[in-house]
Amino acid sequence: MAVAETQLYAKVSNKRRSKSTSALLESLLAKGFPAHIAQKALAATGQKTIEDAAKWLHSHCDDPSLDDPIPQEYALYLCPTGHLHNHLQVFWKESKRQCGKNRAHEIFPHITLCDFFTCEDQKVELLYDTLKRVGDSFSQSFPPFISLSLHSSTSYLGFFVGDSHANILKDFALAFSSEASTLADCHVKPCLKQLHLTLAHKFYPHHQKTLEQLAKCINPGETCQWVAALYSRDMRFVHYQTLRALFQYKPQNIDELMISAGDLVYVDPTQQSDVSEGWVIGTSHQTGCRGFLPENYTERANESDTWVKHREYVFVTASRLFTQTENEPNVKMNGAVYNPSMSRSVTNVLSLQNASLRRGVLVMRHGERVDQVFGKSWLQQCLTADGKYYRADLNFPSTLPKRKDSVKHFECDPPLSCCGIFQSKLIGEALLDQEVTVSYVYSSPALRCVQTAQHVLQGLKLDQKVKIRVEPGLFEWTKWEASRVIPTFMTVTELAEASYKIDTSYRGNFPVSSLVPSESYEEYVSRSSAVIKQIITACPNKGKGVILIVGHGSSLASFTRPLIGLPARDSSDFAQAVRKIPSLGMCFCEEIKEENKWQMVNPPVKTLTHGANAAFNWRNGIVED
Repeated sequence: MAVAETQLYAKVSNKRRSKSTSALLESLLAKGFPAHIAQKALAATGQKTIEDAAKWLHSHCDDPSLDDPIPQEYALYLCPTGHLHNHLQVFWKESKRQCGKNRAHEIFPHITLCDFFTCEDQKVELLYDTLKRVGDSFSQSFPPFISLSLHSSTSYLGFFVGDSHANILKDFALAFSSEASTLADCHVKPCLKQLHLTLAHKFYPHHQKTLEQLAKCINPGETCQWVAALYSRDMRFVHYQTLRALFQYKPQNIDELMISAGDLVYVDPTQQSDVSEGWVIGTSHQTGCRGFLPENYTERANESDTWVKHREYVFVTASRLFTQTENEPNVKMNGAVYNPSMSRSVTNVLSLQNASLRRGVLVMRHGERVDQVFGKSWLQQCLTADGKYYRADLNFPSTLPKRKDSVKHFECDPPLSCCGIFQSKLIGEALLDQEVTVSYVYSSPALRCVQTAQHVLQGLKLDQKVKIRVEPGLFEWTKWEASRVIPTFMTVTELAEASYKIDTSYRGNFPVSSLVPSESYEEYVSRSSAVIKQIITACPNKGKGVILIVGHGSSLASFTRPLIGLPARDSSDFAQAVRKIPSLGMCFCEEIKEENKWQMVNPPVKTLTHGANAAFNWRNGIVED
């Protein structure tokens, strides 16, 4: 157990527990559940129904922390409903689609009244009573609408609450915190600084203008009913990432985690460095159990997806109906006044941006390589006593391309597996379905990358029209080479003789001889930045043609970040991000020529997810015991 957790357990375990007399608790006690566990189940499910609590107890029967006295954390938010909420949801969706996820997407639209505080399970009902009483006392003074002004900076975009209305909300938060602190014996801190409704936070500076345009489509004067809602979260996993299971996974080993589609899993990013590639270790939100699970069975979820809504107080006020005329308020944008009815719709913003898009750069990791499946000694499994290659498993390639030097050089420059070939063709076909026009193809000199480029082009039906430019500068960070030497790659001539569609006239910007074994991270970043700029310069602007770059897991960040004007990540963060990139993972950047910049957008095709298929011996379990 971590030191912080140990201190946390000690802090809460000495507090006196008073029995609750709620009907829900009595029902659980009658079923034979201990009081502290029954109270924990009720707090974890929002004290809504006996069925919810009983279901939680059943699913957590193997939870090793079931007896631990860690309480939930609670927060009081003011949340919009109605037309304003609908417009905010459109902004959430469009901002994520156009600019990627930022911190605001982790939580639903809200104004924070009281930030997270702890409350013992048996005293949670007192918070409900407090919310009802304080809500009733403010129901007459609550404003019929809340004045919101749009403010923007390079890392924040949101609505600030007008002073007069903010004062009423602060008084409400102060009254709740004072009464809750007294009755429930917990420390509740009201938010007394600038009250705000965040639209975007910690985004890339070059996305500011796009986000502002989308925000101007929101009319903050839309009809809205405000709701004060009490939410809870599991305080043990505050700094964890939340993943959502896309598929069911049944454990094949005792240390693996059972998950069903839709399950949420808490993952500590600091504990993943020693985990095997393609796997993560996490704790199930549904069961409380901990174990390994395949990372490609999951996607990132929002932080608030695991939160529980307990109670809410609806402020009933006179509805404000607006027409698109004089009743529509002017809204200040950092001092500048504009009328929301004059702002462009989201559709117009999109069409304006799409009209200015020109070239695209699609950076892609190679497909599944044989040593990824069969280990570093894969070649030994496929060579006869006299050194001839044979196919030891159907996932090995049927043949190896001919090379003039020793076949053993394939150990450090492995080919794709048959599944990797299939993956690559499938991606090419998907790009064809989306009518993606690839004008240029660049590949790392690694055989797996050249093969991926070849089969993607076959799927696109461009293998007879577009040739592959082999660029040694696209090779991965050489520090990660296990042999500590630069692999001996097949030459351009050998690749062409092996029927790969190679542009033999192309001369790389970085010859293979310039690659340095165990280069520093700074050297790798410098090389990557230089090569992507040279590639962009060498490819004339031909309408909306796409430049396809097939490289390695490290390529996605190292080639796109300098293109969109972002600095390199810290080396430890970079390594952590790269290990999560699957076969054929991709990033897509589009050029906004009028603004002389590039922006990252969603790739034109979906990701490719599949499960493992272990080796099978029919004798084991079928014939032999």
